[in-house]
Amino acid sequence: MPAGLALARTTPEFTDTTVPAALLAAHRVGPGVWGRLRVHAGRVRFVFEADPSSALELSAGEHIDIPPGEAHHVEPQSDARFVVEFYRKIASEGAAGS
Repeated sequence: MPAGLALARTTPEFTDTTVPAALLAAHRVGPGVWGRLRVHAGRVRFVFEADPSSALELSAGEHIDIPPGEAHHVEPQSDARFVVEFYRKIASEGAAGS
């Protein structure tokens, strides 16, 4: 993940039964936003649509960073608990005057 990003929001914790259908199908993180899928328990298979043969099996304590605009989907296993964090550039506060 590039430097200068700050956590903007975190989803509720999902399981294989509560994960939104949109995350199970190909989707993208918006422009200027990075995602981080963080697995709390169990296993989640993470697939970049451009190269499904390089799918990653993530286990508890692991995460993957998701660049803006890259199509992907998740396949949570029955024991999975995970969240998605969204990061944006830190807004500059302007120059300090004296």
